[in-house]
Amino acid sequence: MKFSSLALLSALCSASAFVPASVQRKQTLLNMVAMSPPPTTSGSSTADAEEWSPQSWRKKVAKQMPVYDDIAELESATDTIASSAPLVFAGEVRTLHEQLARATQGQGFLLMGGDCAESFKEFNVDHVRDTFRVILQMALVMTFGSAMPVIKVGRMAGQFAKPRSEPDEVRDGVALPSYRGDIINSEPFDEQSRRNDPSKMVKAYHQSAQTLNILRAFSTGGYADISRLHAWNLDFVESTEEGSRYRKFASKVDESLRFMKAIGVDTGSPEFTQVDFFTAHECLLLEYEQALTRKDSTSGKWYDCSAHMLWVGERTRDLDGAHLEFTRGIHNPLGVKISDKCTPEELIRIIDTMNPKNIPGRLTIVVRMGAEKLRSNLPGLIRAVQREGKSVLWISDPVHGNTRKTENGFKTRDFEKIRAELRAFFDVHEEMGSHPGGVHLEMTGEDVTECIGGLADVTEDTLPSRYNTACDPRLNGQQALELAFLIAERMRSKVGLPPIE
Repeated sequence: MKFSSLALLSALCSASAFVPASVQRKQTLLNMVAMSPPPTTSGSSTADAEEWSPQSWRKKVAKQMPVYDDIAELESATDTIASSAPLVFAGEVRTLHEQLARATQGQGFLLMGGDCAESFKEFNVDHVRDTFRVILQMALVMTFGSAMPVIKVGRMAGQFAKPRSEPDEVRDGVALPSYRGDIINSEPFDEQSRRNDPSKMVKAYHQSAQTLNILRAFSTGGYADISRLHAWNLDFVESTEEGSRYRKFASKVDESLRFMKAIGVDTGSPEFTQVDFFTAHECLLLEYEQALTRKDSTSGKWYDCSAHMLWVGERTRDLDGAHLEFTRGIHNPLGVKISDKCTPEELIRIIDTMNPKNIPGRLTIVVRMGAEKLRSNLPGLIRAVQREGKSVLWISDPVHGNTRKTENGFKTRDFEKIRAELRAFFDVHEEMGSHPGGVHLEMTGEDVTECIGGLADVTEDTLPSRYNTACDPRLNGQQALELAFLIAERMRSKVGLPPIE
């Protein structure tokens, strides 16, 4: 069945994924719940809030933190960052919180994507641009599929640090500290490179500032103009099956835009030429996060100004750990990753710690289990959240639970297993009557060969040809766009719309 221009027009007009929040400011009860200060209550919760400070995490056990051998050097680096400008601002963070609050009510879908870990040597404008534009493509396709706003968040401008399974790496009998990301040490296997160097935090801060500057220019300076949607197609995707499918899809959008213009809609307004684009990273290196935590002058609340949103990983979400202690006091939207190891009781305690006021949009649960474990474990977690009346946004991370090593030593991920986990995620939410609220992907706009399968037809034999990651394998632009179409088709089916052609 083909879509008419009017049908597509309806889908686009009912979604505001490409409409800046600064333009959309309708006050609703949901907005006020998300934006109002939490009600003051008596008892231990108030006392706990008063006891929190940006440095109170130091009283807790901090896992996955590097050990620095020069405290004076560490203090100099964090003092430099603390005296520098914030990377993001409280008003931007509140805008994201407002959009996530709507999504918890089934009125939005969160798309998070970007590098496994950013690096200093790969940083350039083209790299940032290509990831940004494939996210724009994916968001447009998903908007069409869901007929709801798609919230765009990049794993960018701060995603440097990575947790490690072992504190040391051993090669040929030589043990050196594990590579933990460019913000901490360097990848080459020698003593000097693997030294935990505090000055790298300052370099990461400056690169993040540049990345944010590039993203702000692209999102508001005309690059994100929906009339340019054909230009978003990546060069290496252009000649592929997914590139062809995107071109046909873009032509439908063009047709609708011409119709809108013909009936007097101003398609040159900010609603059509700008987008909201946010950043997020794992809250891991607490020295860096503390240095960028500031008190908002208008609200008196603390915000971690290193990113709009932060998440706590599977390895650091201990209930009595430093990372949950730090995040419970900041007012950024938060995420927490959970695997099949998380019990319903533990999840409720995590939610109570990170979102004690049960504020919509405050907490996102990022599920990473693998398809089979997800089908058996996720229903119980959702049931517990529903029973306790907790407000959370459920999103799928279908990549982390599907990592394996090939016989020739490359870490990779199978596209079919990623798709299977996404399908399981949507199936379970459909069975439970809950909202499948988003997806979290390690991906890049570059033409890499790091994940096998999909229409890109990457195989174990072709992995070495463009295997560029310094950390975990990423979906390339073609594979990411293929997933976007798969998600869009599932979302269309859910609401009874015909498939995309």
